[in-house]
Amino acid sequence: MSLPPAPGSPCPARRLVLDPLVGDIEGEHARLRAAGPLAAVELPGGVPAWAVTRQAEARALLTDPRLVKDIGAWHAWRRGEIPADWPLIGLANHGRSMFTVDGDDHRRLRAPVQQALNSRRVAGMRARITELTRELLDALPDDGRPVDLKTAFALPLPMTVVSELMGVGPGRRAGFRALFDTFLSTRTAPAEVGANQAELTAVMRSLADARRDRPGSDLTSTLVATRESDDPFTDEEIVSTLQLMIGSGYETTVCLLVNAVVNLSAHPDQLALVRSGAVGWDAVVEETLRYSAPNSNFLIRFATEDVPVGERVLPRGDALVVSYGAIGRDERRHGPAAGDFDITRSPNRHISFGHGPHVCVGAALARLEGRVALAALYGRYPELTLAVPAERLSHRPTVTQNALSELPVLLGPATP
Repeated sequence: MSLPPAPGSPCPARRLVLDPLVGDIEGEHARLRAAGPLAAVELPGGVPAWAVTRQAEARALLTDPRLVKDIGAWHAWRRGEIPADWPLIGLANHGRSMFTVDGDDHRRLRAPVQQALNSRRVAGMRARITELTRELLDALPDDGRPVDLKTAFALPLPMTVVSELMGVGPGRRAGFRALFDTFLSTRTAPAEVGANQAELTAVMRSLADARRDRPGSDLTSTLVATRESDDPFTDEEIVSTLQLMIGSGYETTVCLLVNAVVNLSAHPDQLALVRSGAVGWDAVVEETLRYSAPNSNFLIRFATEDVPVGERVLPRGDALVVSYGAIGRDERRHGPAAGDFDITRSPNRHISFGHGPHVCVGAALARLEGRVALAALYGRYPELTLAVPAERLSHRPTVTQNALSELPVLLGPATP
């Protein structure tokens, strides 16, 4: 599918095609930055959009009321040019949740989730995260052969944490992973898009129904209980919020953990700094978030008016992507050494968890998981190394995530 430019929209001489197979993620991010603060891009499926690539401009756009989440403001959608089976449609039109609305509706739908993930409650989860981390480390093989650390450690930790937060039993979790992998993949065939979304909806509705009959102390029960309040969630809002929380609640943290290990393996001087105690694990987490943003391209907002960005204009009715992968190494914000992985960087004011009203509600939890997991991992396996050269690591086919397919490592001897 290749769409014509919207009537009245500028026709860029060349759109940067975002590679659906993610063959050269760093090169793509560099090309986006070189194209200026507002780059014309083509999303998988030939869908035209714009990408903001610099931090100052991104901060301004993420708080600009002329940019909205309502897909009805997207002219190409209203003209029928974006098919319902577009593989990425679920990231723009998956139902009513805090992800897809603005203003008072956004604040209403965000409130119970934000309360469940406030700083006090997140701090109270440290002991459980520490326990889960230790159990996963204890289960790692000690036969000296390569281990896929993503599958064995980086994925099950946040999956278990978010599942327990939401009240999802162990029997459902493997199925969730498969559904969300299909949801995010650019390789999902159009014929599978609708069926996958229907199954996700059915599974989330089943989870909500189970908590309606047998409420607990989890967030799903809290969402369901709003039905009896003065400002109730609709069934659609509950289902969409569950999908948003479970999917985003583990995927970002998986990428954070995997990318941190890759970065430390490629920069042994930085690993030595943190292992010596000269720098804390919080600095490793923040520099990984900046240098290798887990969300490489965040879909999607729509302009309700023409919005000037640098020397270009984001036209009314067009779609905007926030390219956090490009923004993280913006030299205008982080200086000429923006391309260096440097855990001593100070200040390190990145926006990889977003900015403005839609800033990631689970950022504090992801940071805590990262600090606890990385400290325990390298405390147990101080000689951990990659089992293959870094250039042989491959990315999953998703333009939205900076996500490796696997992470083969050699653990080395364990400390007592």
